[in-house]
Amino acid sequence: MASGCTTISAGLDSLSADAQSNSIQTNYASTRQPITFETAQADDPQSVIGKSQHPKILAAYGGAYSDPKLEQTIAGIVGKLAAATDDPNRAYRITILNSPNINAFALPGGYIYVTRGLLALANDSSEVAAVIGHEMGHITANHGIQRQQREQAAELASRVVSEVLDNESAGQIALAKGKLNLARFSREQEFQADNLGIHHIARAGYDPFAAERFLQAMDAYSRMRNAFQAKNPNLDFLATHPSAPERIKRADKIAHALSASSPGVRDRDRYLAGIDGMLFGDSAVEGYVRGRTFLHPGLGIAFTVPEGFSLDNTAEAVLATGPGDTAIRFDGVALPENRSLVDYVKSGWIGGLEPNSVREKRIHGLEAVSATARGGDYTFDVTVIRLGGQVYRFLTAVPSTSTLDANAMAASVADSFHQLSTEEQAALKPLRIRIVQARPGDTTETISAKMIGIENKEDMFRLLNELGPDDAVKAGERYKIVAE
Repeated sequence: MASGCTTISAGLDSLSADAQSNSIQTNYASTRQPITFETAQADDPQSVIGKSQHPKILAAYGGAYSDPKLEQTIAGIVGKLAAATDDPNRAYRITILNSPNINAFALPGGYIYVTRGLLALANDSSEVAAVIGHEMGHITANHGIQRQQREQAAELASRVVSEVLDNESAGQIALAKGKLNLARFSREQEFQADNLGIHHIARAGYDPFAAERFLQAMDAYSRMRNAFQAKNPNLDFLATHPSAPERIKRADKIAHALSASSPGVRDRDRYLAGIDGMLFGDSAVEGYVRGRTFLHPGLGIAFTVPEGFSLDNTAEAVLATGPGDTAIRFDGVALPENRSLVDYVKSGWIGGLEPNSVREKRIHGLEAVSATARGGDYTFDVTVIRLGGQVYRFLTAVPSTSTLDANAMAASVADSFHQLSTEEQAALKPLRIRIVQARPGDTTETISAKMIGIENKEDMFRLLNELGPDDAVKAGERYKIVAE
């Protein structure tokens, strides 16, 4: 990096730009051990904690996200922070997580994590600096060690390991549900990290009001979480940080005290160039939500939910919520092809099943079975569809007092299930952040209309670009949209 022994790893072990340039061979032979994150932190007793938890964090958040241009952008921000740090001998490992959730957190030993979802929400380098500076503040203040003493990390880790070893998929689900309470700090620790972080970014030459702006963006995000289709709310910012209003007020007070002597820069254009093309939302491995339709290129399947329903692609299943407390759940399980679907439906995994309601059918040429069940205040329709060695399951829940017909609603969803053609699979592309420049006459409506795969386009456009309900776009300014 630019100074000190700070390193960045936005993949697992990718080198910073300086480290890469230093690797060019010369006529001189060096006997020094190369400086890496691991060697720099070798004498740090806290590093064993972060190192042991790092693989679990990767598993919970979809692994590391690799994008050389984005990594270089983040490395530049970290380099400026490193030059202004109170602790120039401390090493940091910055990992970009391949998750649409919006979060950032730190572990003892210099491990700092930011999700690509958070980077999509940020609008300039100063805001990302505020996030990373905040997490550096946690490390500088030894908050992680204090938390470890409270939470008995060894017991927590052993429980997660046993879950993973007993059942791999169950272990992954356990991780995704946020059972690793590793990122939670107390309110006072968060306030202290805010204070340290804002002073830090001001010394680095960044706008001290960036922390306040981004906290406000987080607050706006909390009201539109479903629009981001976050895989699991337990993995996002609100699950690991206290509520925003008081933090915003304190951040504003600190920034005003610093701004007179250090107005700082936002560095918006450079940052937007760095995130242009970054993956947004779900990846191909998880399948895509496009409006009311779920499509999975790997599995080669798709289905559509009725109008008025909102789809959410979670770690465990695809969920849809609709009017009148109605809900639909979709998932898949392996089933031997020689096992009867009728026997499978009657095998006991459906509580309250009405045996006489079980009926065989075919959906687009595929073998299927539907049945009705009742439990609590709900009526359920269950439809299973066989495709090779996999069985896909739809569970439709309608309140017993509802005038809606659960069977008819379930039939419309199940009947929409179909296999994608080779051409359709090949045509499916992930959504990405794209940067566009506003032209004379453009409005939030005309620019947001270019976005695809997003419900409530104008609202999402305003959220991504930190525009209030009455703010207009400015000709010549650059803005984020979501497109393929």
